[in-house]
Amino acid sequence: MYFRRKKTRPVRAGVVGVGQMGRYHVGVLAEIPQVELVGIVDIDAKQIRSLAETYNTTGLTDYRDLLGEVDVVSVAVPTALHFEVAREFLDAGVHVLIEKPIAPTLAEAEELFDLADQRGVMLHVGHVERFNGAVQELKNIVRDPILIECRRMGPFQSRVKDDGVVLDLMIHDLDIVLNLVSSRAHRISAVGAAVSSEVEDVANVQIWFANGCLATITASRATQEKIRTLAVTQREEYVLLNYTDQDIRIYRQGSSEHRLGRGELRYKQEALIERIFVHKDNPLKLEIKHLLDCATHQATRMVSAEDELYSLQVTLEIIEMIRKDLAHPGR
Repeated sequence: MYFRRKKTRPVRAGVVGVGQMGRYHVGVLAEIPQVELVGIVDIDAKQIRSLAETYNTTGLTDYRDLLGEVDVVSVAVPTALHFEVAREFLDAGVHVLIEKPIAPTLAEAEELFDLADQRGVMLHVGHVERFNGAVQELKNIVRDPILIECRRMGPFQSRVKDDGVVLDLMIHDLDIVLNLVSSRAHRISAVGAAVSSEVEDVANVQIWFANGCLATITASRATQEKIRTLAVTQREEYVLLNYTDQDIRIYRQGSSEHRLGRGELRYKQEALIERIFVHKDNPLKLEIKHLLDCATHQATRMVSAEDELYSLQVTLEIIEMIRKDLAHPGR
């Protein structure tokens, strides 16, 4: 005698917006065994038809055609459309993963989280760097940071000319820093410059936290070399994360001495360097799987709705500071 195992219905998923980021979502969802990619949406009919054929799914030009057909949806449309699109899916009882930033205003973001709570569905924000293996490991290392220094720089990309460098690049580091430091921001200063667009292409932010930690964050899309680093100074060690190769190194002081020779004072310092092994996986795949676990198995979300809103609030405050300064230079 044997019992036949009950077959579990796959999670029906869709993607709205198949620009560069949306295509990544399509590729990941198509390869997850427990997911059925039932449809993808874009206003470009020719592009959506070709992509739908590639992934053996249905191509649509109106996102409303997915309502009633999906359990989960990835929203990767321009930021100005996030609120409108996400609200309709949440209201229909669909779990939503929406690319960062969740919305252009804090009020709209709060409304979306309130609606998700009312409908009993999950709303996650696509901060994919949270699922970077190096960032996950960093959380196990950082305990009481004194100074955090972030640099995220690279050349200008015309596809993101409507958003400034804060929403385009810096938002990743702001989110990571705010979740690393177990304290709220006490004071913020921000400056920026427009180089290749009408908005800020270079920005520098300093955040003083209530617990005494200082974070300095620099973002640029006017730099020809691609740089992605995060460094943390703690009392007994210096931790350096390089996002490019997902490498973490911890520097601890071994010995130091001064020597006077031939009229010159020389300083010698030796450091103990520990290199941390980082398990490398596709961060977007981990992010989508986390949403699926929360939606289908009641897993605990990585970042609370309160912290999601706080991260957006700080980001928008920084943008406002920089835009005011750009509008009235030298004032």
